[in-house]
Amino acid sequence: MKYKPLTMMILLAIPGLGNAEDAAITLDEVSVIGTREAQSLKETALSIGVVKKEEIENVKPAHPSEIMQRIPGVHINVTGGEGHMTAIRQPITTKAVYLYLEDGIPTRSTGFFNHNALYEINLPQAERIEVLKGPGSALYGSDAIGGVINVDTKASPLKPEADVSVELGEFGWKRLLLSGGNTVDDDGYRASINLTHTDGWRDSTEYDRQSATLRWDRMLQSGASLKTVLSTSNIDQQTAGSSRLSEADYLNNPTKNYTPISLRKVGAARLSVAYEKETSNSLLNITPYMRSNSMELLPNWSLGYDPTSYETKNNSLGLQVKYRKDFDSMRTRFVTGVDVDYSPGSRNEKSITVNKTGDVYDSYTSGTTIYDYDVTYQGLSPYAHVEFSPLDKLRLTVGLRYDYMSYDYDNKITDGSITVNPFANQPFRPVTYLHAADTSVDFDRLSPKLGLTYQLASSHSGFISYREAFRAPSEGQLFRPGGNADTTSVNLQPIKVASIETGVRGKIGTWKYDASLYSMKKTDDIVRFEDPVTGDRENVNAGETLHEGIEVGIGGNLASATSLNIAASYAKHSYVVWVKDTTDYSGNEMSAAPRLILNTRLGFTPAFLNKGKFELEWEKLGSYWMNDTNTEKYEGHDLLHLRVNYFASKKLEFYGRIMNVTDERYATNASISSGNRTFAPGMPRTAYAGMKYQF
Repeated sequence: MKYKPLTMMILLAIPGLGNAEDAAITLDEVSVIGTREAQSLKETALSIGVVKKEEIENVKPAHPSEIMQRIPGVHINVTGGEGHMTAIRQPITTKAVYLYLEDGIPTRSTGFFNHNALYEINLPQAERIEVLKGPGSALYGSDAIGGVINVDTKASPLKPEADVSVELGEFGWKRLLLSGGNTVDDDGYRASINLTHTDGWRDSTEYDRQSATLRWDRMLQSGASLKTVLSTSNIDQQTAGSSRLSEADYLNNPTKNYTPISLRKVGAARLSVAYEKETSNSLLNITPYMRSNSMELLPNWSLGYDPTSYETKNNSLGLQVKYRKDFDSMRTRFVTGVDVDYSPGSRNEKSITVNKTGDVYDSYTSGTTIYDYDVTYQGLSPYAHVEFSPLDKLRLTVGLRYDYMSYDYDNKITDGSITVNPFANQPFRPVTYLHAADTSVDFDRLSPKLGLTYQLASSHSGFISYREAFRAPSEGQLFRPGGNADTTSVNLQPIKVASIETGVRGKIGTWKYDASLYSMKKTDDIVRFEDPVTGDRENVNAGETLHEGIEVGIGGNLASATSLNIAASYAKHSYVVWVKDTTDYSGNEMSAAPRLILNTRLGFTPAFLNKGKFELEWEKLGSYWMNDTNTEKYEGHDLLHLRVNYFASKKLEFYGRIMNVTDERYATNASISSGNRTFAPGMPRTAYAGMKYQF
């Protein structure tokens, strides 16, 4: 069955379509992320997780982790505010191995990756979230190694509507969500606003955000459509981030923050206009876009060895062009397109002199400018994708993408080195920063994919795929080698990945399931290497890693008013070869790489809640190594969350949730620092309550 884009927009905008209980894959569902347009999942040779609008509205997530974990194999942790690290077929990491999209447009260019990208998107007011797990480079290019996350904005409503949500919680939590719109003749409009504040549960972790999403959908007399989206976010936070504590403080004084001087201020804006014209056997999509990203940061993680404050900026002009043609012979579909990205940016960074009282960095003064450069990222990426069915039940897919990307770097201060002493009340510890001379760096890469789907029965389908991916170094990795580095990093090579995967999905009675088995090899990973003798740090390409696992999602009704949904994954992430000087991790498991990730939700919809629902969620994270030498282990944790909502009328809803019901002490990140066990404490038991009114 074919779906026109406008039809899909209307279907997704109507409440009640689909089962809000279900984040598992079903054969009758469609996905957009696999081919950049609506496609039946039973003919998609990819592992894709979907969270629908109804589930987002029921969960009302205060943080991306509260909604993303419902997809098998996806783990998001909390680093402060709405900041996060991600684990999708990779360890829990800040590395640039994921691609984040809004309405199919990357939230940032490859050159200026931000691992906290989901806080630049208005997630609680989104239409839909899709996650393509594993490599996606054949259609999306650099970054799409562990996965691609696409968040769709809400479509314009077909008739007048408006709603307001007011929410309060512990630790000074306040949130106001406003949304409304209408369609008049051929023009539809929607505006959504998100205003959030929290005092933070740890010392000096106050957080504020203001986000707005404006969307205009217009039907042209020619039958084509225009979708214009403006998204903006402003984020201001004091941050402990993933700032870890000693084991004693973690257990006995978890609100403590060793780095209260750290801060993060983020501005993000995106404007896109998508022109789409579809006929009975073709589709043309042309989407120009603009982006603006800025970040002012005093990072907490480097205060002990490389204390700085800096500001990065980049503005982008981009273009996505896609053409699809269908042929009757073997139901052949041919897709071709090109992505263009021009992103000039800059970095201005100063050394800061920090004062440390006991174990707390309590003050600082700004000092010497250590980096000041402009850098322009440019990317040109044509691609082609072909699908055909030599047999009725068999669908074959072949794709190829070529990426050419370059950086033009212009150093604004003296070439060579600058040495500073940033530690006010400690023994003299000079830090040296090197600056490359003006230069240009370029990369190119071919990314193929092969896929096969087979309809095993009317309600069951299987697939197998082979995909390659890569990740070009970011501007910071190339031109900001870091304190005490004795070389620049301009010779870094892209990370390369090859993955094979097989899976099944389907339905048995009321129960829906999907399962996938994958093996992915990564070479030339870019890592921050610290010399164990000199303490020098530099970015290097190192070795080969292997990532293998199984992901399972299952959901259905236990009884007429009771449902059960399970998202589970078991994976092993290990070093095959990793040798640098005297350091050798070959054969070890990677740190911060839990084997088991499990999310289970039991739902109950009794009549007295008037179509409302109780939900008990069990979140389990398995144990993982705290260091790459595999000598210390974090034992993992189990968390329980409870949600309930009640409809006083068709227009008025009351709701509440308690996160971490048992008040368990757990770590969002655990590692070894200077030989000691350190832990970033997770949030204690926290209650929220709110109301939503629809006009």
